[in-house]
Amino acid sequence: MVNPSRRRGRKDRLKDTTQDENALPVWPGVIGGRLKPLSEDEVKLVENTAFSLLETLGLSQAIPSMIDRVLSAGGTITDEGRLLFPPDLVRWAIDGAQRGFTLCGQQPDRDLKIEGARVHMSTGGAAPGVFDLDTHDYRDSTLQDLYDAARIVDQMDNIHHFSRSVVARDIEDNALMDINTAYACLAGTSKHVSISITEPQNVARIAELCYCIAGGEAAFRARPFLTVMVCHVVPPMRFAEEACEVLELAIKAGFPVQLISAGQAGATSPATIAGSLVQAVAETLAGMVFARLVDPEVKAIFAPKPLVADLRTGSMSGGGGEQAILMAGAAQMGRHWDLPTSSIAGITDAKRLDAQYGAEKSLAVTMAAHAGSNIVTQAAGMMSSLLGVSHAAYVSDNDLLGNILRTIRGIEATPENIAADVIADVCRGEGHYLGEMHTFRRMKSDYFYPEIGDRRAPRDWQEQGGQRIGDVARERAREILKSHFPTHIPDHLDRALRESFDIRLTRTQIGRPE
Repeated sequence: MVNPSRRRGRKDRLKDTTQDENALPVWPGVIGGRLKPLSEDEVKLVENTAFSLLETLGLSQAIPSMIDRVLSAGGTITDEGRLLFPPDLVRWAIDGAQRGFTLCGQQPDRDLKIEGARVHMSTGGAAPGVFDLDTHDYRDSTLQDLYDAARIVDQMDNIHHFSRSVVARDIEDNALMDINTAYACLAGTSKHVSISITEPQNVARIAELCYCIAGGEAAFRARPFLTVMVCHVVPPMRFAEEACEVLELAIKAGFPVQLISAGQAGATSPATIAGSLVQAVAETLAGMVFARLVDPEVKAIFAPKPLVADLRTGSMSGGGGEQAILMAGAAQMGRHWDLPTSSIAGITDAKRLDAQYGAEKSLAVTMAAHAGSNIVTQAAGMMSSLLGVSHAAYVSDNDLLGNILRTIRGIEATPENIAADVIADVCRGEGHYLGEMHTFRRMKSDYFYPEIGDRRAPRDWQEQGGQRIGDVARERAREILKSHFPTHIPDHLDRALRESFDIRLTRTQIGRPE
């Protein structure tokens, strides 16, 4: 007997299916962690070596408050001034770390649950240059570029988090640059934001800005929507003194923090992948100890982000397989301890949206995400070995990241998904699945469809202009920049912020009347 639903047209049946919010093909926090490049014995070796380095070698250049806290907790300091961390103290920092917390957006629907192996895609980079949308040349980045990046990302479903991606090189004063960086990011998107702070004395003003936006200090502490990223070490095995002061003050002000070690293999960390990994892990754990000694309840993110150099020249090499496997290993160590973890991936060496760009970014981001990194930074927009950002790339990367997230989601073999009854029905009936309601129901929930990725037949593509993906992405980026001016910071609040802070983006630049 013919199924009555097959008598109706394909478009009619498709119209009968609805997109349920809980049945999306991909979403923030898809669970990864299946990729494990290190064996169990190798994980244990990395752990034991990191613990041994912290106990016997330690780190130099610790600030006085850190020395006092670590010594009071059972640490020691050598005659050479190296601060040593006993294994019990390191284990205390790991075991008591906050887990399962939320990185809040300014709007609750933008919240990110940082738990287990949930994966979220992020920007990042602090690039000094921008690949201009119009001239297709590199130029110095500006505050406007940062705001523009944030509002493009605000519209990208598969970029879940905005980490400051370019430096506002048109602002020379560090304090002024820090406050305007925070404002540009927070005004450009309601998603969770991460920034760095250049000097300790600037932390208080950034905190004041956030308290004002939140409606008070207590409100911000309850729902902090900005993370402070801190490179607390200068590899190898030295603390960055000013950065450690920033870290301490940021924690006291109620910010979540991301603890970053970013040595460069063959230059500031060992040339071997394993050696670079173990040093980064040790340095990051030292930061975790200090952070928890400042506040045992701190929301701290474990972020060993060792980088790779091309040893022929000494220049950054972010697009190679070495970087990809190194980040996967770093993410695996985070998963080993069940720590909130961030990895750097996607820092392609390509200079524009081309085959090299897509290949290198896909490789690195896929591996870090499958290894279970909670926040994959530099996953979108970044290019030219951390020296440049493309606004158009945020648009094309949104498709790329959607496809990667779909692979992380996996096959999901369940009795329902196996669809044995559907197979039997089709084989006894029309012999194909095109007319089955099962197909129409699952085409939305199980399949990711790119927004600008081209799936037309070659002839159709040619007849309709034959545009390259970069051209399509640029057009879409221009459309967003012409029309999307976020208003999650109400007009009266924006005016009040300008009375208290030296905001350099004009009201006109953010799409509001003066």
